[in-house]
Amino acid sequence: MKEEDLNACAEIVHRGDPDRFLAVMAAKPSAREVLFSIFAFNVEVSRAPWVTQETMIAEMRLQWWRDALDEIAEGGAVRRHEVVTPLSEMISAEEARLLDAVVVARRWDIYRDPFEDAAHFEAFIDQTSGNLLLVAARALGEADEGVVRDFAYASGIANWLRAIPELEARGRVPLVDGRPEAVAALAKGALERLKSARAQRGRVSRVAGQALLSGWQTAAVLKQAAAAPERVARGELAISEFARKSSLMRRALTGRW
Repeated sequence: MKEEDLNACAEIVHRGDPDRFLAVMAAKPSAREVLFSIFAFNVEVSRAPWVTQETMIAEMRLQWWRDALDEIAEGGAVRRHEVVTPLSEMISAEEARLLDAVVVARRWDIYRDPFEDAAHFEAFIDQTSGNLLLVAARALGEADEGVVRDFAYASGIANWLRAIPELEARGRVPLVDGRPEAVAALAKGALERLKSARAQRGRVSRVAGQALLSGWQTAAVLKQAAAAPERVARGELAISEFARKSSLMRRALTGRW
């Protein structure tokens, strides 16, 4: 990866996803260029539906990314771009197709339709969070898909719950059931999958586990939501700066994501 591409990807993540930026900086230097390219892709795709009120333009922006991933998957010439170019050096054809599903799922953000049902919501989380972290982990090393997807589901739910106030302010319906008891149940279910993933930590190599450092706040956020679900709507799922950084450093040093 060219230094200017690495710097561009790092800056995109720093601006658009500061928590993941910290997590990548806590990883080994050898893992950073892989993670920055994949997470920069995620930032660009995640914000594509929100930069315009015109649905057709938003669709075109997402299609641009689908076309770029198709080029990577086909193994031929790939367009020159500060994110696409380094991404093409880091992922396989199969991983490009997994990321394509991330782009497809992000079409939900363009419109104001609610999720059809719980299965639709869970598929959205699995595609946007599960596919992303699976690609990131496997681009680094050996990683069991089921373990990564369990962890990614929990991380995705935690991030989603933190985003709910903003999503509602933008006219979206982010939950199938927004009652406090349903929110608490959702958080508890995610905690169970987090527990399952961590019980099988040995099925993810230490080098691949660096991709999962990005979910270092997951347990704390989910526990808050499970205990006091009313905090979700108020945007009060927060952890102190000291607790955030000390927890990340501890996990990075021990490898116990």
